[in-house]
Amino acid sequence: MVTAVLLLAGGCDKDDAPGQNKSYDLAVKDVLGVSGKVTFTETSNTSTTIDIVLTNAPSGTHPANLHMYSTVEEGVVVQTLSPVDATGKSSTVVNMTYSQLIAYDGCIKVLKSSSEPTVILAQGDIGGNVITTTKKSYVLSTIGVYGVSGTALFEKRENGNTLVTISLIGTISGESYPATINLGSIASVDDGTIRKTLSNVNGTTGKSYTNIRTLDSGTAITYENWLVYVGYINIYQTSAITANIISHGNIGTN
Repeated sequence: MVTAVLLLAGGCDKDDAPGQNKSYDLAVKDVLGVSGKVTFTETSNTSTTIDIVLTNAPSGTHPANLHMYSTVEEGVVVQTLSPVDATGKSSTVVNMTYSQLIAYDGCIKVLKSSSEPTVILAQGDIGGNVITTTKKSYVLSTIGVYGVSGTALFEKRENGNTLVTISLIGTISGESYPATINLGSIASVDDGTIRKTLSNVNGTTGKSYTNIRTLDSGTAITYENWLVYVGYINIYQTSAITANIISHGNIGTN
């Protein structure tokens, strides 16, 4: 069993009423058709019951874990949960308060099996990582003859962090395309310094997902900061050099 010391976000709320609960969606990941919900129910002043219910899960039992950070990051397991059984259900009492869990910087992941730990049946962000309805989209235009274009969607999380989703058309299946956020604009470029390296775009899906907490320098940056940022996004054919930019677009105040 894998466990780690919990780094708790938020404190106890003296006004919490016993028995209150909150649910989060678990979305399909590597096995099509699987989805579900995870529900946190206050069990006592010091503990919470975590219930998982999956729909269309394959036969067998499926390991489930509470991870640090969001689903698009590589967060460690902080709590091993009871496996999802043949009925598609799991229930675990953990030594975390309800208030701590609904503000936690984490996610839930359900695996296909202990022998296939890299295959995720379903997963979902919880607590502070929940995506709000606040978002802004920017156009990424094609450059030259490459024919690659799309959008960059910035979405605000409850904790103020930002999920950046790049969606491209015209990419080549099997290829991987570096992406960066640079200082300046596509017209003036300014110094063109790379301020944030994003996850590579998958050429097969045309997608890239990056959770942003800080710039590459380590400086913290929030969703609100991005709205007034003077920058632009570059998509590259191979490595992050100016000679092979295939798509780009302004962001922030540009």
